[in-house]
Amino acid sequence: MGKINSLLLKTVASRPLPQAGPSLLWCRGWQQVFRRRLFIFPVCILFSLLITTSAFAASGLKEDVEYLSSVLLKGRGVGSAGAVEASWYVLRRFDAAGLKTQVASFKTADGVVGHNIVGIRQGNPKSASYVLVMAYFDGMGEIGGEILPGADANASGVAMLLALADSLAGARSNYIFAAIDGHNAGRAGSEALSKEPWKLSMVVNLDIIGSTLAPPNKYRPDFLIVLGGDKFEKQNSKKMDALNAGPRLRLFYDYYRSKSFTEYFYESASDQSAFLRKGVPAVMFTSGITLNTNKPEDTFDTLDYEVMARRSDFILAWLKTL
Repeated sequence: MGKINSLLLKTVASRPLPQAGPSLLWCRGWQQVFRRRLFIFPVCILFSLLITTSAFAASGLKEDVEYLSSVLLKGRGVGSAGAVEASWYVLRRFDAAGLKTQVASFKTADGVVGHNIVGIRQGNPKSASYVLVMAYFDGMGEIGGEILPGADANASGVAMLLALADSLAGARSNYIFAAIDGHNAGRAGSEALSKEPWKLSMVVNLDIIGSTLAPPNKYRPDFLIVLGGDKFEKQNSKKMDALNAGPRLRLFYDYYRSKSFTEYFYESASDQSAFLRKGVPAVMFTSGITLNTNKPEDTFDTLDYEVMARRSDFILAWLKTL
């Protein structure tokens, strides 16, 4: 593992505590109406905390996506100062989550140096096997003088990766979290990462996962596409449905009902492909390409963070079963 050069050093501002929202105000109003019924107040507080927790998860995802896709990072092109700052942002967050961090440097086919950021959590010292959870963080950078922010592609995946790393603190399983560079340079980062001598039981890839602009069913924008190979749906759909009781997403196990596109995105076009070639099972979670993908219009304010939070909840619940 190599050391990364610091081009930009910024302090990650601590997130403010959530303010009293509509749920708490609603409770206060009904508390006044039913002020003689003492059981109302604790029930309202519990209801408010549940709502606030969900909203705070969404706001945290939004905060990360907004920063990673900001003008400051200029699209996070491979080898750029913006990509280096993004890698430092992830590294600081992994450190804060208590992960054992590493930086793995590599070169693309064009000789550009990229950096994979790795965080390891060993929750089960008796096992040598790990689940790898990954998302690429580099973007398209600037083209023709225009910045391609890459909010959905793939600041959304990185934001979810960071949320999962935080949420799995104290888990009794072994996880490796990896923010991958070089996706837009022939997936050089995942190719390099696949050569690490880890014993992997599963690879989980978060690839463009924040939008509701292109649902396979127009009546269900709260969806998630789960690609795991030919037998995955048959072997796992009942388990997935049970885990989905809370998030209540519309799950799809193919890419817009196209066998050829499903095979292409699962086996060739995304970062899990390097691991599939080595015989490691992998699952890709995505919300699909939209008309904004790899364009200046892919900005943080076009994503649906409430649905993204529900997707994160579902994936978290599934990861805990591995």
